[in-house]
Order: sequence, then structure tokens, then C-alpha cells
Amino acid sequence: MMECKTDRSIPYAKGSYNKFNDEEQWIRISEGCPNGCEFCRESFENPEIMMLDIPEIVRNKVKILDMNLLCHEEALETIKDLGRRKVNNKVVYYEAICGIDYRFLTQEIAVALKQARFKNIRIAWDHGFELQKIIKEKTQLLLNAGFAPRDIMIFMICNHKISYDDNCRKLDLCKIWNFQVADCYYDNQLSPNIKPIHWTLGGIKEFRRKVRKHNQMVNFRIDPELKEKKE
Repeated sequence: MMECKTDRSIPYAKGSYNKFNDEEQWIRISEGCPNGCEFCRESFENPEIMMLDIPEIVRNKVKILDMNLLCHEEALETIKDLGRRKVNNKVVYYEAICGIDYRFLTQEIAVALKQARFKNIRIAWDHGFELQKIIKEKTQLLLNAGFAPRDIMIFMICNHKISYDDNCRKLDLCKIWNFQVADCYYDNQLSPNIKPIHWTLGGIKEFRRKVRKHNQMVNFRIDPELKEKKE
């Protein structure tokens, strides 16, 4: 298999971030991750967890760029703080772009996320199929807090050491759970420029096709591309 060559001289997810346009705001309010996953540059570059200052919230739609929002001790209070913010006397809606680490998710935090109006909740299932029970338990915390299945998306790392077959088994469970799936490719590779590393090119293309079809079925409850036969 081809070796992955990541240029780690380029800073990654470092320091605070605060940008906005007329409709949305993008912020980063923490950095670091203690997990040490071999496929993640955040643990390599920022093993120490650091909470950053929350900038002034100036838009009613805010996307949070933190790589691991829940891994610091102040996570619960930070979420509650965000939930209390208003812009022009209107509430703010949040989206954690990089997802939720199930290892730090508790029922209290799940409720706080719902009350703070987080949407499109993403959970990373980057390891093997053997985590099926813990992933199910953690997503149930979100359902208990009031999130609907279509509000939840499962991240899966692809083209890495978790095999194509294992990811297909995870995808089968997401069909039963009615969750959408995001196929994320090792070393931040993006289509159409994904190079085979631990998977074959055929496996990469087929899994992308399966995920696309899966998400269509979750969103539309039917196959929107199926052409109906005329009677």
C-alpha cells in the first residue's frame, strides 16, 4: 500500500479563530486532544488541552471549528454559556463542524447541547465495528435529549486501517438507526483526489457510492433516483 506523507510542518487547528459574513460566524474556542489517535494531526500537534476565549457572538448562526469540543473540563459550562448568548435579542444556533467525541459525551452534556440549540450533531466512529454497543449507547443519549435521528450523523474514517468491510458493517447499522453518514478520508483527502492507502481505489469509489445512496434514503425515505415504471 502507498505510504501517507503528511506535511506536519504546516500548523493545524492552532489558536483562536473568529470570522463572519452577513449570515454566519465561524469560531474556534479550544484546541488540543488527549486521545492520541494515529490518524489525527490534532493529537500530534496539540496534545495539551487548552480552552480559548469565546469571542463576541455577532451572528445567529455559528459554526464551531474545534477538533474536540468536549475534551476539556469546562466543556459543559462552555456549552451552557453559548446557549445563553443572543444577537439582536434572538437566540443563536450552533453547529460543531468537527463532531462530538463519544468518549466525553454524557447525558448532561447531551441535554445541554440540545438546550443550547446545537444542530446537525456529528459523532466520530473512527475505530472498528467492535464499538457498536458503545456508539449505540452514546447516540441514545442524544435521542434521550430530544435530538431526532435525522439530526445525527456518524463520521467514519475511510482509506485507513479500519477495513472497507468493517465500514460497510457500520453503514448497515446506521441504516437501522436511521442516521446519516459522513465518509471522511485519511489525511484529509477530498474527492476526486483520493489516493488509495489502506483501501483499493475500487473500494473507495464503492463506499462513496454506498454512503451517498444511504444518505438519500435517510433524507427522502425512498430512493429518489429510482425511475418508476409506467403502467
